[in-house]
Amino acid sequence: MKKFLFTALFLCSLCAAAFSQAITTANDFFESVSDRYAELKDYEADIDILIGKNEMTGKLSFKRPEMLRIDFSNPAEQVIVFNGDDLTIYLPSPTSAILEQNVTSSGLNTATSKGLALLRRYYTIAYESGQSAVPLEENSDEMVVNLLLSRRSATEAFRTIKLSIDPSSKLIRRVTAVSAQDTEYVFSFHNYRLNVNISDQRFIYDPPSSANNYNNFLLSE
Repeated sequence: MKKFLFTALFLCSLCAAAFSQAITTANDFFESVSDRYAELKDYEADIDILIGKNEMTGKLSFKRPEMLRIDFSNPAEQVIVFNGDDLTIYLPSPTSAILEQNVTSSGLNTATSKGLALLRRYYTIAYESGQSAVPLEENSDEMVVNLLLSRRSATEAFRTIKLSIDPSSKLIRRVTAVSAQDTEYVFSFHNYRLNVNISDQRFIYDPPSSANNYNNFLLSE
């Protein structure tokens, strides 16, 4: 009887050890995603943006440390460029405007190692429904792991941020952020092209001279 109990306890301990090794905490998984992005020198991706009922599509280019450009196909010809210091937004006709702002920290690059480090600082991290992969959306064959980030302070612009992550590549497939006013912002990334040696010239933008120019637009009333 004693031998049986000892054997049973030994087997239980092995099962418990195996189970504990299989568990990856949300923070550990988030760290693995951050490490993945730290490996990237640059990348390109197609991006879809949904803000409320407004849809936008374009091509995103990113290069370390934090240069970013989005060339939109919808709305056509609209461009957003951040070169690490200055943010430029070109709004085509009928407004035909150039918005420029010096920015000390972009806050634009969630899908970067620096952006992820900022999220870790200002948000708590948990699985939305466990560590197992689930469909990206209803009736989708694409599987992702969902992390739910909740703000630590009411001063943060977004109450929650959900990161939908490809568990094999550790690349962010979708970011769903809900503002304090309950506006939902959805950024979907697909067709990643990694470490493609993007030139710095990609982040130099020469907007049309005929457009109206507005400097420091973020600080304007």
